[in-house]
Amino acid sequence: MSLVRPIYPFLARSKRWFPVRTGLKSVCLTTTRAETSGVDREEKVVIVGGGIGGLATAVALHRLGIRSVVLEQAESLRTGGASLTLSKNGWRVLDAISIGPQLRKQFLEMQGVVLKKEDGRELRSFKFKDNDQSQEVRGVERRVLLETLASQLPPQTIRFSSKLESIQSNANGDTLLQLKDGTRFLANIVIGCDGIRSKVATWMGFSEPKYVGYCAFRGLGFFPNGQPFQQKVNYIFGRGLRAGYVPVSATKVYWFITFNSPSLGPQMMDPAILRKEAKELVSTWPEDLQNLIDLTPDEAISRTPLADRWLWPGIAPSASKGRVVLVGDAWHPMTPNLGQGACCALEDSVLLANKLASAINGGTESVEGAMESYRSERWSQVFRLTVLANLVGKLLQSDNPLVCSVRDNIVSAMGKSSRTNDGTHKL
Repeated sequence: MSLVRPIYPFLARSKRWFPVRTGLKSVCLTTTRAETSGVDREEKVVIVGGGIGGLATAVALHRLGIRSVVLEQAESLRTGGASLTLSKNGWRVLDAISIGPQLRKQFLEMQGVVLKKEDGRELRSFKFKDNDQSQEVRGVERRVLLETLASQLPPQTIRFSSKLESIQSNANGDTLLQLKDGTRFLANIVIGCDGIRSKVATWMGFSEPKYVGYCAFRGLGFFPNGQPFQQKVNYIFGRGLRAGYVPVSATKVYWFITFNSPSLGPQMMDPAILRKEAKELVSTWPEDLQNLIDLTPDEAISRTPLADRWLWPGIAPSASKGRVVLVGDAWHPMTPNLGQGACCALEDSVLLANKLASAINGGTESVEGAMESYRSERWSQVFRLTVLANLVGKLLQSDNPLVCSVRDNIVSAMGKSSRTNDGTHKL
């Protein structure tokens, strides 16, 4: 549900992330013995959270010969959430862990963007490859991405119904994780991938993410006889309200509606009410959007408040504490206005896995040093994207008529062929 689809080419140093992807031998790992009274299991690497970041980290470590255990609080894979859009940097990571080709077969590549006002008038359209032939933008069903990642892991890697209750470090630097069911894990390395309300991040001293003043309805329309849309990302702008839709496959189309709200509002799960509220917001907008909402199965519609957290230098805690480190939304939750949340989580996972594998296998850096190196390489990008996404959202969500007029003029002018030096397309 982003207005822009930035593409950040890997830095030259990133080419060493996956020097080898096959033929790896499993590494025999032993956990430092500590006071283990009452401990049920000892593990070298424990990943908290089985979302995109957590599973991608586990797959990346597995391909480098490192075993991990993933603790997921839900009873099964968290397949809620209709779809997400991945840009070139995300696809490079999926290629690095060898699942890119499998996913490309299932999802359409978007050719460009169409920008419209709420009355249907077109502001601007452009093609993604106008300035960069290597660009790649595809909508991907969250369910399929998670199932594909999980299929790459050895049996018993993911432990479901494992909700983290408390965290405690010991004198040896190991971490004791106690689950809600009473199970106690002693971990040499802990990777927090438990999302925007991360318990691991809270333990490390991070503040709660801040609500940004708007919420989003999301859904996945289903066309059993084939969806009718061109392979383009469609955006519609109003005052304090915007919407969009992205063809995902031959039969499915992702849509979103973002609306201003002074408070989070009640947590609403009833799909009939969600559908009714979403349709009321855009009742006078293009008919395509109304049809998409009607064609969305109950289980594929949701309403979410949007939040972020800025990693101010010198103020925000580090991404690591001892041998505990954060990945993805647990570290840098951002609004979806740049379409980079999932891509950043994927980039985090592969870089961290490569650095940890090197440290574990006798490299020059300690595990703690590898985590700090990961933080220093990733911080500048994720901080910049978080701030930029927030500012873009403020502009797009404005309900001031003058600001909206200026916004539409900017979109019309910059949509022609605006591209930053780092490859990011902006509007």
